[in-house]
Amino acid sequence: MLDIKFIRDNLDVVKAAAVKKHIEIDLDRLVTLDDERKEIMQSMESKKAEQNRMSADIVAASNDEVVKQQLITEMQDLKAEIQKAEDKLKPVREEWQKLMLQVPNIPDMSVPDGEGDEDNQEIKVWGEKTVFDFEPKSHTDIMTELGMVDFERGAKVHGFRGYYLIGDGALLSWAIWNYAQEFFLKKGFTPILPPTIVRKANLYGTGHLPNEADDIYSTQDDDYLIGTSEVSVMGYYSDEVLDKSLFPVKFLGFSPCYRREAGSHGKDVKGLIRVHEFYKLEQVILCEASHEESVKWHEEINRNAEEFIESLGIPYHTVLNCGGDIGQGQVKKYDVELWVPKEEKYREISSASYFHDFQTRRFNIRYKDEEGIMRYAHSLNCTAIPTPRILVSLVENFQQADGSIKIPEPLQKYLGKEVIKK
Repeated sequence: MLDIKFIRDNLDVVKAAAVKKHIEIDLDRLVTLDDERKEIMQSMESKKAEQNRMSADIVAASNDEVVKQQLITEMQDLKAEIQKAEDKLKPVREEWQKLMLQVPNIPDMSVPDGEGDEDNQEIKVWGEKTVFDFEPKSHTDIMTELGMVDFERGAKVHGFRGYYLIGDGALLSWAIWNYAQEFFLKKGFTPILPPTIVRKANLYGTGHLPNEADDIYSTQDDDYLIGTSEVSVMGYYSDEVLDKSLFPVKFLGFSPCYRREAGSHGKDVKGLIRVHEFYKLEQVILCEASHEESVKWHEEINRNAEEFIESLGIPYHTVLNCGGDIGQGQVKKYDVELWVPKEEKYREISSASYFHDFQTRRFNIRYKDEEGIMRYAHSLNCTAIPTPRILVSLVENFQQADGSIKIPEPLQKYLGKEVIKK
């Protein structure tokens, strides 16, 4: 969330940000509402101050019943005026708050123009695309033949996009989690297992609501299931003033995650690319309110994800997301995408973003700087690794002619074998 004073003082900049991010919002209406809101509130404050003075006058006139009754009558009229002002303020404030939640953050100057992921800019390529001397199979065929996954029973129990990971499929997932824990904790992260059912306010805090309402599962109690542990990890310090010496706060969240995948019923209907429930390790950072600090940590957490993929030997490229493919709150975003041989395309595995104080204003996470000035912290996040999605590239890139899967060396000690075969 941007500060309303910043919006008013930099209206043209915020309008340009909305255009770049392809977000439709009437910012002139927001300014008009803000004027109305302030005018009504100032009137109310003036009337309440007068009400306080009259209360003192009534006490002072306790020995003069005529004057006292006259003052009480005037006080009742004043209360009625205050109530009218409050009634007038309510719809103005509600519309103002609704628009404030839709105002986009300002993208970095380096973010390219574009409408969607097809306009993202490739900035790095690592590894050679895997070449086979046999006809490669898809991960769905390989894993089904090896008894690692069961889509039919998954659909029977869960429905569309349901799956079971069984046998070596489950064990390989555990191996990835254990290796990821070892890898990322060496980077100085604190492990955290956060709640997966959260109050609505946390999704507004991260910016997932109201924009992604159709893609989020909710409960009968109006709570929500998280689609990433970023949501609940960011809520950890909500409404707190942190000691500056804590920075950088570096959490490695691990949780089951849930997404309805609304609007994507015709996309990736087979396999493990786009499922309703999955597991994810997430890097979340809070740092001091410095653009330079945000940029530094953004580069670092994205590099962490790249290094993890490199250690597994999976070819990838990294893209800089265009304006139309970054979220409302993001200043800048990188995607790391893994090579999928059967599809002959790269698929997203990790996203790294920084937000400045967009999220922390909503969560009210603050600290005092060296001069004692209260500031909102900056926040960042980046996928460490998601399962089962990584199995898609891992299985397809390391498939062998006999239908087996050669396991990357770092995972072997956790899996207990070098090859998965029949």
